[in-house]
Amino acid sequence: METSFAITGKGYVIVAADTTSARSIVKMKIDEDKIKTLSPHLLMAYSGEPGDTVQFAEYVERNIRLYQIRNLYPLRPSAAASWIRRALAESLRSRKPYSVNLLLGGYDTASHDPHLYWIDYLGTMTEVPFAAHGYGSYFALSLLDRYHNPEATIEEGLATLKRCIDEVAKRLVVSPGKYKVKIVDQDGIREVEL
Repeated sequence: METSFAITGKGYVIVAADTTSARSIVKMKIDEDKIKTLSPHLLMAYSGEPGDTVQFAEYVERNIRLYQIRNLYPLRPSAAASWIRRALAESLRSRKPYSVNLLLGGYDTASHDPHLYWIDYLGTMTEVPFAAHGYGSYFALSLLDRYHNPEATIEEGLATLKRCIDEVAKRLVVSPGKYKVKIVDQDGIREVEL
């Protein structure tokens, strides 16, 4: 019952993911952080099989950090998304593919633009203005389609995200409960409360 959302606005990307870690009908943990900080202006929300998600997120985090150490500058969001997509596509063709769905949000400090990428377990990637993964996406995508404004302020973006979270809590049979929300903009990454 994992759910993650992301939305872009004027100079920012907001990413939210539920904090429940569950297997079948059993909740294992209710304080899981499913949003990984990859660099000062890049973060990734992940969902899927529990072992695959954590292992793949740490693999991506370490390789992007290694790139920054070797080259003395971080990967831009589009380059990071392409590398992650290729890593997923290669694993798909191996004996042990990762079953991971990702939302990659970042702020490009060179062009001063926010970027959001939707990546699924099959290695499909596309840049989008808003995105969702999991069961909550069935309810949230229509709301995001209606209320998303590319020129929205952070407060308006948070209000749209809150609307999605409330709709999922109201309509989904097993509501995820709490969400962790992070914003990435020109100042870096910060966590906010809804």
